[in-house]
Amino acid sequence: MQDLAFYARRFPQPGETVMAEFRPGPGGKGFNQAVAATRAGAPTHFIGAVGKDAFGQGAKKFASAVGLRTTLIEKPKHATGTACITINEAGQNHIVIAPGANLALHKQDVPLDSFESAHVVVCQGESDYRTVAHVLKVARQAGAVSVLNPAPMRADFDCALLRHTEVLIPNESEFVSLVKMHAGCVTLLRSAPYREHGEFNGSVLHALKADALHRLCRCLQVPIVILTLGARGCFVSQPDAYLRMNAHPVEVIDTTGAGDAFVGGFAAGLVKFKRNVVEAANFANAVAALAVMQPGTADAMPNTREIARFMRERAHA
Repeated sequence: MQDLAFYARRFPQPGETVMAEFRPGPGGKGFNQAVAATRAGAPTHFIGAVGKDAFGQGAKKFASAVGLRTTLIEKPKHATGTACITINEAGQNHIVIAPGANLALHKQDVPLDSFESAHVVVCQGESDYRTVAHVLKVARQAGAVSVLNPAPMRADFDCALLRHTEVLIPNESEFVSLVKMHAGCVTLLRSAPYREHGEFNGSVLHALKADALHRLCRCLQVPIVILTLGARGCFVSQPDAYLRMNAHPVEVIDTTGAGDAFVGGFAAGLVKFKRNVVEAANFANAVAALAVMQPGTADAMPNTREIARFMRERAHA
């Protein structure tokens, strides 16, 4: 997707116009994650769709420049996806997307030979869910770790996708939506201590103790759930263990793409640390911290040298 980013002092009120600095650049959740994984040291193949337009050509050039292998299916009847992003002086963002060609990526477009040597396969919610389900299923059959980042969380999300998911990485709002639509979790929410807080939302999520949050993660029936919590870090839930991991305190310039940096960093970390989930999550935390210190999305992803230096400095801090 092509990012059309506007950096303003504050977000406009309804009906109001504010001045901003315009910075276009390459983006898209899957593309950002693939760039992050590549720059973090994992050879990566990105499969996606673009229109036959300047934005699509720009994505190809950027991918080539960063060493990312791509299979970009051209969809002449569709425009390359775009995202309109507003970032305020605190680095927070509002995003509206038009997925364009992404929703026309069908399972027959996906080259199956790509999975033969794959260690990790990552999918997101900016593609057709039928294609996502097919890819996750094929990935697991091929012996790869299947990772689903359910962003953006769409109204037509089908919990059946979770059957083929080995690692689920939602943020707070996506996790709340997943829990409220999953039958097993809805039953759990009616019990203590969850019912004591009223309707389950982000505030209730942050008020939960670690063991209660772990039980909610387990009810999604996915082997590994990693809940990203922004400035609070992340929560790692595995079948027999859970862990809260703090975020690195850094000067935030732009939080756009932070989740993508985490997911791409985690995928690279799984390869680097031989599927050690905790080590991979720690690595991903560093990648995300570095990404928010720069403006932009794909072009803000750190390289191996920057990540190694950052982790070395934090280890001795």
